[in-house]
Amino acid sequence: MNLARFPRRHYTPGFTPLEPMPRLTAALATESGGGEIWIKRDDLLGLAGGGNKTRKLEFLIADALAKGADTLITVGAPQSNHCRLTLAAAAKEGLDCRLIIEERVPGSYSEAGLGNNLLFDLMGAASVRMVKAGTDLAAEMAEEAAAVTAAGGQPYIIVGGGSSPLGALGYAACAQEIMVQAFDAGVAFDRIVVASGSAGTHSGLIAGLVALNAGIPVTGINVRRARAEQEANVLKLAQATADLMGTPQPVAEDIVALADWVGPGYSLPTAQMVEAVRLLASKEGILLDPVYSGKAMAGLIGLARQGAFAGERVLFLHTGGSPSLSAFAGDLRNPELT
Repeated sequence: MNLARFPRRHYTPGFTPLEPMPRLTAALATESGGGEIWIKRDDLLGLAGGGNKTRKLEFLIADALAKGADTLITVGAPQSNHCRLTLAAAAKEGLDCRLIIEERVPGSYSEAGLGNNLLFDLMGAASVRMVKAGTDLAAEMAEEAAAVTAAGGQPYIIVGGGSSPLGALGYAACAQEIMVQAFDAGVAFDRIVVASGSAGTHSGLIAGLVALNAGIPVTGINVRRARAEQEANVLKLAQATADLMGTPQPVAEDIVALADWVGPGYSLPTAQMVEAVRLLASKEGILLDPVYSGKAMAGLIGLARQGAFAGERVLFLHTGGSPSLSAFAGDLRNPELT
């Protein structure tokens, strides 16, 4: 796996920390022998507020610059971490950025909202346009690109979540980083747990681990889709990423994307998510977000309580998102959800 063949911008100095979580481990061990829990701190990646999209953008922005782009165009939901980080990369590189926000939950988008919505304004998005759920997002981005071209600009479209084969290289690189850190620390992981959404992080991680012959299974925790649909999405993108790298193909047996903690829908709060966010904050001083990492940690906690990790050393990949916490304050303090 030779990722040096691909142009890359570097937005994070060095590796993100790989840390044990002894207090969380102890809390889960008292219940059912929940395994030894570690965390990979991709919430500390570079750009504004950090998070997993930074790794994808390192390859995508390098491609945009190589093609002479002056405007980035992308899509996301309200409070989109991907939109926040794409906009941050644009600001850092001196590019314009146009955002299309898909209001997946009616009434959930507000221009005056806190969290990431506030950051869209602070970082100077060239435009932020809301569309209804189910809108053809590819067509909307093409329309924005046509407007940029007509004005004499050079647009570059980034798919939602940066989840293309090129973007997924960021998490193939992360797989390599984890293996180096684990070797240096003298720890071997039996399993990795990660949020599974637009599939780029999950797919890139799988493609990288398969290429490295790491033998570490990955348990994805879905934040939006049914299990069968998500597993098909992850496999397709993991195989396309492997094709891009020229490495062995992942197979269906490599893909697990559990849907038990999605709750009523994407971004909608659950009692398990609120417990997970509050538990990690109080036990380890680490902030999760309500949409992705909070539900993924809820899945890890639920599986640990079922005894799924007994005798294992488990690595939780923290995908970031804490800048959106203020927008969900009412849910996180809601006693009916805790």
